[in-house]
Amino acid sequence: MKVFKFGGASVRNVSSFKNLVRILDKHQGEELFIVISAMGKMTNAFERLVVSYASKKDRVEEDYEFIKNYHTEIIEALFTNKDNAVFKDLDALFSSLRHKLSQQAASNYNYIYDSMVSYGELLSSTILSHYLNAHGYKNILVDARDIIRTDATYIEARVNWDQTPSRVKKAYRQVLAKGYRIAITQGFIGASEHNYTTTLGREGSDFTAAIIGYSLKAQEVVIWKDVDGVLNADPKQFEETIKIDHLTYSDAIELAYYGATVIHPKTIKPLENAGIPLRVKSFLNPESAGTCINKNNNVQNDTPCYIFKFNQILISIVPNDFSFIVEKNISSIFNALSKYNIKVNLMQNSALSFSICVDNGPLKAPQLINELNNEFRIFYNTSLTLVTVRNYNDEAIKKVCLNKEVLLEQKSRNTVQFVLR
Repeated sequence: MKVFKFGGASVRNVSSFKNLVRILDKHQGEELFIVISAMGKMTNAFERLVVSYASKKDRVEEDYEFIKNYHTEIIEALFTNKDNAVFKDLDALFSSLRHKLSQQAASNYNYIYDSMVSYGELLSSTILSHYLNAHGYKNILVDARDIIRTDATYIEARVNWDQTPSRVKKAYRQVLAKGYRIAITQGFIGASEHNYTTTLGREGSDFTAAIIGYSLKAQEVVIWKDVDGVLNADPKQFEETIKIDHLTYSDAIELAYYGATVIHPKTIKPLENAGIPLRVKSFLNPESAGTCINKNNNVQNDTPCYIFKFNQILISIVPNDFSFIVEKNISSIFNALSKYNIKVNLMQNSALSFSICVDNGPLKAPQLINELNNEFRIFYNTSLTLVTVRNYNDEAIKKVCLNKEVLLEQKSRNTVQFVLR
């Protein structure tokens, strides 16, 4: 069996759904577990709704109606039979969401986020399940919250690997026992042991596919994207990009760790542990072989790969008493980073300061700075770009640094990083 993951771009409109069916036409008779993301840019829309709701803004109704109208227009175009159960199922989901919005907001923002943003995947998977059933691809919709068991770390939940694989296997056995070859589930979401909805981190649907692939010992996991495979740079940043045909698990992990958006950082490790190939293919050009990621250590990739992370903040932390940066200082800094669940994209220390580059989110970065101000003097720069170049050479460095001010540089054998203004 295979695991297919379809992202939001592959189900953003009516023609996208039709294209997805054409892809499945090439895999008739195969056993598939399909993981689906929220449609189009709906995760962004749900995030706006969460902010409006949590901050008691007047935009709640407007944000809700935007989301509802988007989905309603698509299902009305997809389903000519208005008696199709999809209309009833979507009404139930929107009624549930509206009920949540009518309640007093909980004090835990991350809990609110997970309980509401997850509706994007619940809606898209419901629509896809009904649409495939209507086109001859009989399937069962499996609720990811029943199979992906996590802790209660909202927004960045950790998978319970003791329980999840057995739940996935049990659910898929039930699908096969009923005579179906296709299961569909939501990416990105899971549930805690008390059945509260959790999410696996932004763009976490890739990770969901890897979890299911690992649990079922899949033949391969295929991530369907709007690009021909793993490229050496984001085509939005470079006019000329190079497709990488093969990557080792290690190379893919490094690229994902540094922020390559084509693969979620946590996706590779479960597949590597089970020896399952990951293939990145284009839903626009499904005949293309895409990029294969496996354990083939004979593959040598020396193509320079460029990864850009925008809206960065560079924070320099200096002890108040002008003493050296020592282990106790670093411990305090990392305790604060852990407290606010902030990932460090780059760090560097000198005798008198410790510098970190992190995403400049609207909540976490200010909280971190306020916390560190109690013990240190803080200096920071915003609106920066972190550029990582794997397999760098002089020409590659010149390309990214031209006409830019370099605030910080860090170089290793295979990777160089620049914080640029």
